[in-house]
Amino acid sequence: KLCNFSRPHMRAFHCSWFCFFTAFFIWFAIAPLLPEMKITLGLNKQEIWTSNICSVAGTIFMRFVNGPICDKYGARIPMGIILVSASIPCALTGLVTNATNLAVLRFFIGLGGSTFVMCQYWTSRMFTKEVVGTANALVGGWGNLGGGVTQLVMGSCLFPLFKLGMSAEMAW
Repeated sequence: KLCNFSRPHMRAFHCSWFCFFTAFFIWFAIAPLLPEMKITLGLNKQEIWTSNICSVAGTIFMRFVNGPICDKYGARIPMGIILVSASIPCALTGLVTNATNLAVLRFFIGLGGSTFVMCQYWTSRMFTKEVVGTANALVGGWGNLGGGVTQLVMGSCLFPLFKLGMSAEMAW
């Protein structure tokens, strides 16, 4: 029963995918803004690529760290800490003034993408071997959906501002 929240493993299932969805929403929120940021900040293609690499580097680094953290503390608390930590630089996106700021910001936002480890750990601990593969696939897939939903939401929020006459710099 997929929509049943009465049992602990299903509450963990839904919390896990929703946290991962949120992490991907945070991680991918800046991508639709990059073309406007490039113009506003006078960035070149290499600086944008550097920021992309920093974002992925943050995720890769933190994924190595998260495994032992999950083994010692479980997944819930560290996942919450990482989500809160990644949301702070995401909220500070409007303060970026140059390529270095953007690269550093994207590195710290990228740490949120590492919650994949916790998501899979949490789900694996809550389900039996007969269904854990399906549970992990659903949790991972629904979590990754956050990246796609971000594109829709950011486009729906940002581009109408341009039609209202707001400048690109003011909008992002």
